[in-house]
Formats: sequence, C-alpha cells, structure tokens
Amino acid sequence: MKIEHVAMYVQDLESAKTFFVTFFQAIPGELYHNPVTGLRTYFLAFEGGARLEIMNRPGMEQENGLKRTGLIHLAFSVGSKTRVDALTQELKQAGYTILSGPRTTGDGYYESCILGFEDNQIEITV
Repeated sequence: MKIEHVAMYVQDLESAKTFFVTFFQAIPGELYHNPVTGLRTYFLAFEGGARLEIMNRPGMEQENGLKRTGLIHLAFSVGSKTRVDALTQELKQAGYTILSGPRTTGDGYYESCILGFEDNQIEITV
C-alpha cells in the first residue's frame, strides 16, 4: 500500500504552484475547475511518484498558527547534505524564513525547515 497523494487548500493557487515548480521541480498537471463549486485544483507530480494536490475555492478562511492539529509540514528529500544546504540558502535568498537548520536532528536527520508560501512549513532533508 502507498499514499496516492496528499491535498492541501491554499489561498493563492498559482503562487503555490510556482513555489513547488521553482524550488522542488514539481511537474504540474492541467488546471481543474468546477464551475458549480468554484473549486480549482492542480496535481503536482514529484520525482519518485509522490503527488500533491493544491486546491482553492471561494470562501476559504485563512488559518494561521505554526502549531495546530492536522498536517504540519511537507518534507522533501533532496539527496545530499550539500543540496539541503544549497536549497536552504536559495530559499532564504528568495525571501523565505528559515525556521531551523540546516542541522542534524536528535533522531539523525540532516534537515532544514523553512516557512514557505502562506506560512506552510517545508522540511528539506537528505
């Protein structure tokens, strides 16, 4: 068994798509729009087969807070410590906040965590 995809609501669909395409080499599918509900979605495919569905619709309320129930972060494996360091620096230079790292965690992961689009936490690991 494997997880087929994870979905998340976003406020700005195009900016979210651009973030994942630019920094994580996502391959976006075609825009889906349901004219009855106003729902708009993109499926983003990543190397290795993982998919992320980003969605928005009219009337969504923005939820703030870094600590909350539900999904708390997305983690991307980039293959090496050097790539973790480089991508973290690239995101910092692009104006994103670095929350932690790069560092080796107590449980042995080499990672950084950034505050990405719409305050979503993104972990970058080997």
